[in-house]
Amino acid sequence: MKNKRLNTKAMIMISMLGAIAALLMFFELSVPFILPFIKLDISELPVMLSGFLFGPLLGALSAVIKIAIKLIIKPTSTMYVGELSNLILSIVYQGVAAAIYRHFKTKKGAMIGLAVSTLTTSVLSIVSNVLFIFPFYVNVMKLPMAAIVGMAHKAAPWVNDATTMFLTTIFPFNILKFGIVSILTLLIYKPLSRVIKKNMQ
Repeated sequence: MKNKRLNTKAMIMISMLGAIAALLMFFELSVPFILPFIKLDISELPVMLSGFLFGPLLGALSAVIKIAIKLIIKPTSTMYVGELSNLILSIVYQGVAAAIYRHFKTKKGAMIGLAVSTLTTSVLSIVSNVLFIFPFYVNVMKLPMAAIVGMAHKAAPWVNDATTMFLTTIFPFNILKFGIVSILTLLIYKPLSRVIKKNMQ
């Protein structure tokens, strides 16, 4: 019975973290030198906390809940391509870090996990954009790649083709985004986990 209560409390907490993540998606900021339709938010923070608390598989559930609630509140404007990309990156980001932290439950283990996941997810974001996001805008939204590169050039004058756009704006943006979330995770995870674990007893 005790384990059943703990499982119920864990599922409630996982769902709550997913819901908080969904709400954080709507608090976004523009970043200098980045395409205007790419915004910065910290919605991965509750997902990462879920992964650290309950492991990478249940952390992935928080990511799924995040996207599901976001779609209920605000329907897709990208025929689900943007949401799919966000979900993949969210699962990979928390999954890599949570898996490493699960094996090395120290502050150093958390730092290594977050650093590796930040780099891994930032590289994956390039793949995601090349395979999903930008082909969508080119083929479905009828926005030529040259026009996208032109928008990027206005934001970052050194951009003159798709390669420089991906490598010098989108990649650093994701390093910044996931780096910020990683720092916030390191700052709040321990004190927050103590409170959560105490309430789940």
